[in-house]
Order: sequence, then C-alpha cells, then structure tokens
Amino acid sequence: MAARTKARKRAVDVLYEADLRSVDPLVVLRDRIADGMPPVPEHAVRLVEGVVEQSARIDELIEAHASGWSLDRLPDVDRAVLRMAVYELLWVDDVPDAVVIDEAVELAKSLSTDDSPAYVNGVLGGIVAAEIPT
Repeated sequence: MAARTKARKRAVDVLYEADLRSVDPLVVLRDRIADGMPPVPEHAVRLVEGVVEQSARIDELIEAHASGWSLDRLPDVDRAVLRMAVYELLWVDDVPDAVVIDEAVELAKSLSTDDSPAYVNGVLGGIVAAEIPT
C-alpha cells in the first residue's frame, strides 16, 4: 500500500474515532502519535489538522452536496472519509483531484456500506464541480 494511501486511512481512523467518542480529533491524533504503534504518517497529521482547521467550511460543503442527507445522518465512516477528502481536495495542492476522489471511494469500499462508494464519489464530484475552477 502506498504511503499516502496509508496516511489517508490513518487520518480517517482518527477522525472516525474522534467523532464516535465526541472528542477533539487533535486529542485522538496526539494519543495515536504518543502510542506510536502503528506510526502516524506526516501526511495523516497534515490531513487531521487541516480538517480541524477548516471543519466549518468542510461540513458546510458536505451538507450542501449531500443530496437530501444531513451530516449527522451520514454513516460515521462516510462522514470521516468525506471530511478528509474535502480537505485534501480544496487545501492540498500537491495531490490531483482524481487521486483524492479515487482514494476516498476505495476507503468507502473497504470501510463502509455497499452504497457508500457511489455516494462518496457523487458528493466529492459535486464539490469539485462547484468549488474548483477548471
């Protein structure tokens, strides 16, 4: 598995755990870094910190493109995947949008429901179309 793929998975794990425990993702991130097993890649740290920093805008965009679903009705894993991917799409310039979306869809396939990959793809595609100039 590629290094950034592992980092994305680790970031989703941290965001998911924080959401389930209703704690700040930065607290969970610090705990995981201190634990050291498995190590937390630098890109995962960048993603979690970015999601926290941009959380209001990220959640606003997800809500706007979640076609009939409120953020709190989304499966927890999908919410974590979407938050991580939206941050990476809009604030990380060194990764192509298609790669971010593909990685998010793959995470949804491996971690969530059968319907999640298509849903994640649709939400992220809508955000890219609306927010990123061509």
